[in-house]
Amino acid sequence: MGQTAYSLLVLLAVAVATPVGILAASHFLGPSRRKRVTDLTPYECGSKPFTNARGRFSIKFYLVAMLFIIFDIEAVFLFPWAVELKNQATSGAGLFVFFEMMVFIGILIVAFAYVWGRGALDWDR
Repeated sequence: MGQTAYSLLVLLAVAVATPVGILAASHFLGPSRRKRVTDLTPYECGSKPFTNARGRFSIKFYLVAMLFIIFDIEAVFLFPWAVELKNQATSGAGLFVFFEMMVFIGILIVAFAYVWGRGALDWDR
């Protein structure tokens, strides 16, 4: 067995021993409790649950979630663009990269204004 195999075995042993050790420590060192009826019921912010947990959500919830993901992913593109702008600024193509991103941000702003104008971000409706 090579050194890589030993390293993997040590990593596997640590990966198994850590959660087992944490669970064992919490079991033996933690306070002992009896199971109560309240422990078996779902927690609803301190109040008793009064509806079924499998109720339907409004379509607004999913629409806002999808819009958040879309705008979040587009915002992530700003970080590599900033790095590339710094790299391209030294070669003379920085102005082109800057205006290309301004076009991208412009499209993003137009899309945001459209979504806002259509009322997709209003929770009251």
